[in-house]
Amino acid sequence: MKKLIGHKIKTAVFISGAGTNLKNLINFSYKKNSPISIDLIISNIKKAKGLNYAKKYKIEKKIINFNNKNKSEKKIISILHKKKIKLVCLAGFMKILSKKFINNFKGKVVNIHPSLLPKYKGLNTHKRALENNEKFSGCTVHYVTPKLDSGKIIMQKKIKILKKDCSKSLKKKILRIEHEIYPKAIKKIFN
Repeated sequence: MKKLIGHKIKTAVFISGAGTNLKNLINFSYKKNSPISIDLIISNIKKAKGLNYAKKYKIEKKIINFNNKNKSEKKIISILHKKKIKLVCLAGFMKILSKKFINNFKGKVVNIHPSLLPKYKGLNTHKRALENNEKFSGCTVHYVTPKLDSGKIIMQKKIKILKKDCSKSLKKKILRIEHEIYPKAIKKIFN
């Protein structure tokens, strides 16, 4: 996927929670060498803390409740096309998108996952890594496919798990490296 010289790629970020990766991507989008602009924030949770960044940075936001997945996705696709969104970044978005949705944005939906995929797909990644006495954990930026956390890996970064680590401390450490690699992975996509 190439970007036009002088044009930033219109990007939508999907969130469900605190939005720390969203904030990080917004800051990244303001950098001169960033290939993206954040033009839309979509959340399935009305009270998601991350929506505060929409107000703070004057970015349009949409709350889609996903009570009817098919209808919700149709609505989102329509909004994304209307806004000429070319890239979707999932950042703690806790809904699984359908094959139809993903195929509509073929190769243009990316996600950050808090484990070294293919290990620990899905939820509770830190707890599972600790229970299995893993020596390392980390995070992965990957393309989204209809199969959960199974798309082609764009970038990974690993960290050592210390004996004193618990789920909470591991989550904190991994979030830090998520903030580091998500922008790098996006740059890699467009180079």
